[in-house]
Amino acid sequence: MIKILQIVALIQGFFVIIVLLKNHKTYKKTTFWLLFFCLLSIIFYTAADDENNLFVKGADWFLFDSSLFVTFLFLFFKYYNNKKETFHKLDYLFFLPNIIYFIIEAIEIHMAKDHIIVEAIEISTEFVFFIYLVIIVYQLIHSKKKYWALYFAFPIALLFSFLILNNILKALGFNEFLIFNNQNLNFYLLLIVAFLFYFLAFYLIHKSKAILPLAESNKYKNSNLNQQLIEQYKADLLTCMQVNKLYLDGKLSIQDVSDHLNVPRQYISEVLNVHMHTNFQDFVNQYRVEEFINRLKNDENNHFTLLSIAKDVGFNSKSSFYAIFKKFKGLTPTQYKKELLN
Repeated sequence: MIKILQIVALIQGFFVIIVLLKNHKTYKKTTFWLLFFCLLSIIFYTAADDENNLFVKGADWFLFDSSLFVTFLFLFFKYYNNKKETFHKLDYLFFLPNIIYFIIEAIEIHMAKDHIIVEAIEISTEFVFFIYLVIIVYQLIHSKKKYWALYFAFPIALLFSFLILNNILKALGFNEFLIFNNQNLNFYLLLIVAFLFYFLAFYLIHKSKAILPLAESNKYKNSNLNQQLIEQYKADLLTCMQVNKLYLDGKLSIQDVSDHLNVPRQYISEVLNVHMHTNFQDFVNQYRVEEFINRLKNDENNHFTLLSIAKDVGFNSKSSFYAIFKKFKGLTPTQYKKELLN
């Protein structure tokens, strides 16, 4: 049964990889390649994990271990959330535990399997991977955006967490979680991985925009903005919100801001979309939400309704106010007020 699941998962996995590569120019490079290697590493793990090697029974192919998947998944979420375009060189340090782990695995195979120093280093590196997974799970649980990744990354991260935790407990001489022993865990993982690849294949074909951040449009490729102007316009935009509080005007438009700053409208749009990774409405509304919260905390406004405060800070209707507030804070204004009072 496990071998059938492995083969099904591998066929679907390679199909997803092919579809991804075919459309790779559509997506932002950093998140695309992190997801690509994340999927490739889970394919390797599915095919040739020590417990269920599809090719050579009992073979210890430690380079096909799950740790690479964990690191790529961790970095994928890091860049998916921060929306950065370029991979930062310092982030290669996150692969240092993988290198150490592979060296330790090689030493265990050829030299000292039960050496106390080797065991200690191995436990330490596995603990680092466990921390990576805890961070992933924490981010998924507390994410304001319930995006596609939540449905498969959470169970995979959780199961790998138990796998690593079991290895640590075993090395320290404690009892493992029997329900998550290697045999059971591999079966659970293969089921989830097979579903993951099927899910991704469906979305890549029907809803490709939901999988990865798209590459920036060529809309601004002929822009005349230089770095000095970009920084100046960013500072001007922040000033007109933080100091001048233009957001208090419920009818504020990008043209109004353009006129106020005496900056061409298309430059404001470019700076917001490309260099501040937001759009005009979100940029303005985040200030309105924070202004609402500040006024809500002020006892002098206790006799005002939530809607009247919202209108004072620039919101035009109850429905848009509630939707925007929940988008930024993950709670409705009423829920937020109750938490504030507790």
